[in-house]
Amino acid sequence: MLREGRENEWEHYFAEKPKTRSKVKRIRAVLRGREFVFETDRSVFAKDYVDMGTKRLIEKVQLPDEGEVLDWGCGYGAIGITIAATFPKLKVWMIDINERAVALARRNAKLNKVKNVLILKSDGFSAIPPEIRFDAIVTNPPIHAGKQVLIQLIRDAFKWLKVGGSFWFVARTQHGAKTLQRLTEEIFGNAECVDIHSGYRVIAAVKEGEESTTYR
Repeated sequence: MLREGRENEWEHYFAEKPKTRSKVKRIRAVLRGREFVFETDRSVFAKDYVDMGTKRLIEKVQLPDEGEVLDWGCGYGAIGITIAATFPKLKVWMIDINERAVALARRNAKLNKVKNVLILKSDGFSAIPPEIRFDAIVTNPPIHAGKQVLIQLIRDAFKWLKVGGSFWFVARTQHGAKTLQRLTEEIFGNAECVDIHSGYRVIAAVKEGEESTTYR
């Protein structure tokens, strides 16, 4: 069962303008066989280490060698920067509503010497040009933002994908991963659990046509 939003407790990492005092630190992570260094900060998700769910998503996601990919809710950039480093011919868009996270992601792209990224502050998909369509959208979604936010994310992902494009996300089983998979299947017409590890599920769906199923 998906939990409805607990705004007072969880708004910190998906708030637009974090109010906590900044305290930057550096962490290291080995992702897809390569070591990365990330600057993190208070009021940003997983500030002390790259969390298990993000790691599983990064390791299991399957992407084309070329095209355009979106890291939705990029945080300090672990997913998008790893993808950009691993697939240098991809153009990787990275968006987040949290302005502190966006600033960190931009610094981390430079720190890890990746140039095939475009990092934007965006409320949902608002900063994405209307003509853009992606070959893949990848996200570790803000589960605690609430069910309606997550449903809208799935609908938006369907809209902004090319036909044949894929949507990848990770969620904990106890936080509603099975429900999210079902909702994704209703909207996309398909959804596959490609990995289960330590209570996390990586889910993938493919946009097979232009019309989505209406969510009920």
